[in-house]
Amino acid sequence: MFCRNCGGHLDEGDRFCKKCGAPSTAAGRCCPNCGLPLPPGCTICPRCNSQVGDGQGMPFFPPQKSRLIAGLLAIFVGSLGIHNFYLGYNDRGLLQILLTTVGSIFTCGLSAGAVAIWALVEGIMLLTGNIAVDANGIPLKD
Repeated sequence: MFCRNCGGHLDEGDRFCKKCGAPSTAAGRCCPNCGLPLPPGCTICPRCNSQVGDGQGMPFFPPQKSRLIAGLLAIFVGSLGIHNFYLGYNDRGLLQILLTTVGSIFTCGLSAGAVAIWALVEGIMLLTGNIAVDANGIPLKD
């Protein structure tokens, strides 16, 4: 919960804001990302553009990704990093694409083989449950 006066973080049970001293009754619906007070029905924060609800007062929770889809993507097209893009690990996915394409030119294809083994291991880890969350920390669904 955030202070409606200054946007400072309020812990559960705080009677006053530690940052500005405003009473906690000034707290209301605020952006969980930046603390900006939000008007009723707001779905996107005007300050940080993060999604904050569904417009009917319900908080927004991103959908869960499938463990099976991520694992199969890793096994079949893993050297292109598609499974990492699916899970939200964009930097890792980009690294896999670059190592497979550009790296193969300089290593006569050895880097593509290494990335394929890397992706196969990630696919097995996904299917066995050793990788259990996506990049946002949301648990993968079975």
